[in-house]
Amino acid sequence: MESINVKAEDLKRLINDVAQIKEMLISEREEREMEEIELTDWAKNELKKSRETPEKEYISHEEVKKRIFAK
Repeated sequence: MESINVKAEDLKRLINDVAQIKEMLISEREEREMEEIELTDWAKNELKKSRETPEKEYISHEEVKKRIFAK
């Protein structure tokens, strides 16, 4: 078998590249897993109710703060 000379600098660069590729693959897998998560029935009902609420019934952020700090 033929021997190969490898510079330490090249080996370090290769190790860094492999680590970066590994991180990218893990991140991509996690994103796919998040996309596959389905909402619970409770969350689906809450989302449905919120979408059915007319905008005129919305409460402003300032009003929410007033209500919270009034207690």
